[in-house]
Amino acid sequence: MAPRDLALGMVFLVQTLAGILGNSSLLLHYLILYFTGCKFRLTDLILKHLTVANVLVILSKGVPQTMAALGMKHFLDDTGCKLVFYVHRVSRDVSIGSTCLLSVFQAITISPTCSRWMGLKVKAPKYVGPSTILCWSLNLMLNVMVPVHVTARWQNNNITRKMDYDYCSAMPRGKITESLYIALMLFRDVVFVGLMLWASSFMVFILYRHKQQVQYIHALSHTSSPGSRATQSILVLVSTFVLCSLSSFLHIGLAFLNIHETSEVKVSTLIAGCFPAISPYILMSYDSRVPTHCLPWIIAAKSSVL
Repeated sequence: MAPRDLALGMVFLVQTLAGILGNSSLLLHYLILYFTGCKFRLTDLILKHLTVANVLVILSKGVPQTMAALGMKHFLDDTGCKLVFYVHRVSRDVSIGSTCLLSVFQAITISPTCSRWMGLKVKAPKYVGPSTILCWSLNLMLNVMVPVHVTARWQNNNITRKMDYDYCSAMPRGKITESLYIALMLFRDVVFVGLMLWASSFMVFILYRHKQQVQYIHALSHTSSPGSRATQSILVLVSTFVLCSLSSFLHIGLAFLNIHETSEVKVSTLIAGCFPAISPYILMSYDSRVPTHCLPWIIAAKSSVL
């Protein structure tokens, strides 16, 4: 194995292990909060779905890419390749949609309590669950054609325009089909990123105005409110996603320019794996909820002693 391949394999391995550890810890964190009776926020359900989607992204892309980079290139048959690519595409799209939903719902949550926003603030909790279910359902249906164009790496070796992923291969589509597919991918990503940027800008404006109004309170206390910390975490999360979304545009550029070199595909995969690996650490670092603070029996015990 060449030193370059070994180094790349180790980078994929570290990224994959960090992502699995971080997302597993975040899911355990929410499980502890649930059993300790902590009150959940409006966006916590979306965060759980986002975490599950990120875990599936890492397992379906990070693990196979790490194994391939370390020299194991023929561990999946045709069915395995189709399943892995379908799960990766669905979970990746759910991750994008969940991040967009997260930023929009958080913007509604911290919106001012004037008559114009009050209707949205009241109705928003009812639409969180259906929105996440709709996100999964749509992506499960929209990606049903992905497995059709994916085969095992050792099959169809006579096709020169196939995209090589080291462990699987993607067969070329027709020019019209490819153009429509690229256009739909680009339109969806631009719309989602646009909504995230709008919601993030709105949240920054609300936080700044709120800080100006209660500046004298912050002068006495250096701690930020839980709502403010939650908003800050989502802003950092969205910023990280926008930076890591370069992989989407890089992937679209590779498909548009008919670039099928393994090195470019690996770079795109490495960038795409940054967001699911980093996001759980961002969310946990900004979550001020400590499980022991949510224990009702501890609170009752303290009050009885007093």
